[in-house]
Amino acid sequence: MGQLAIRNVDEAVVQALRRRAAAAGRSTEEEARRSLAMAVGIDREATRARLNAVRAAIAHDDDEPVEMLVRKLRDARAHALSG
Repeated sequence: MGQLAIRNVDEAVVQALRRRAAAAGRSTEEEARRSLAMAVGIDREATRARLNAVRAAIAHDDDEPVEMLVRKLRDARAHALSG
């Protein structure tokens, strides 16, 4: 893991980060890490959820024809988009 030191952060930002961290029961440092990750589009929980959904979608009985799996995935996607 890398390290990052940020200087000259506005005091209002620091205080807001501390309040958010306290409300979530996390350290200010952890809250800053999460905030930075979300700001650049890396959200571990969301990524983990998407990966789990993909794993569940592709897990199938080996006896099931691949065509049926593809059909199920298309149906699920169509249902999700319509709903």
